[in-house]
Amino acid sequence: MEMKKRINLELRNRAPEKVTELVLDNCRSSNGEIEGLNDSFKELEFLSMANVELTSLAKLPTLSKLRKLELSDNIISGGLEVLAERCPNLTYLNLSGNKIKDLGTVEALQNLKNLKSLDLFNCEITNLEDYRDSIFELLQQITYLDGFDQEDNEAPDSEDDDEGDEDDDDEDENEAGPPGEYEEEDDEDDGGSDLGEGEEEEEVGLSYLMKEEIQDEDDDDDYVEEGGDEEEEAEGVRGEKRKRDPEDEGEEEDD
Repeated sequence: MEMKKRINLELRNRAPEKVTELVLDNCRSSNGEIEGLNDSFKELEFLSMANVELTSLAKLPTLSKLRKLELSDNIISGGLEVLAERCPNLTYLNLSGNKIKDLGTVEALQNLKNLKSLDLFNCEITNLEDYRDSIFELLQQITYLDGFDQEDNEAPDSEDDDEGDEDDDDEDENEAGPPGEYEEEDDEDDGGSDLGEGEEEEEVGLSYLMKEEIQDEDDDDDYVEEGGDEEEEAEGVRGEKRKRDPEDEGEEEDD
């Protein structure tokens, strides 16, 4: 009871004509109606009333802009024709965990021409033989049943998110330029540079070796010549000493 009062107070304090999304999960309905939810919510696009003990949709207000309706875990067993009358633009409808048992009940959804996704998970109707094929044949406008298409491809979480991702991918491709263009240029540059470097390295290597051999020969000659000069200088010094020695000896004797 406290939950119900709190939800109703919240609805009264809002400006209904400006509300686009409304979540009333776990609220308790009274005679198939949630007090405060009425036709004044003209801009409502998303409404969730999961586990509110709804037995019927007879008192659902007219919500012409409503696109997504969550009615899971209630006690709804029929009367789905009301949806086409009051919410004609529905694209997503979740009736999982309700008391829907046969194809005749679901047939009323044929008038929802924009319906793309229907969820009947945990309803008794899912136990029917060829359940999925029968529903896709009966409701040819839908793309996804219980979260998967006819080829067992999973439904995207959000259509808006998918469009945003595609736009981002396009922008990345435009910024990066055509794929492969720069890679080919890089490969050509790399190939040319490899050949050039190989030739230069070969030429430099040969000339370098030749210079080294020439320098080695010059160094050897210099080494021999320098050695000869040193020996001559040494012999000259010895000769001077020999010449001086007798003179020095004579001077010493004079002294």
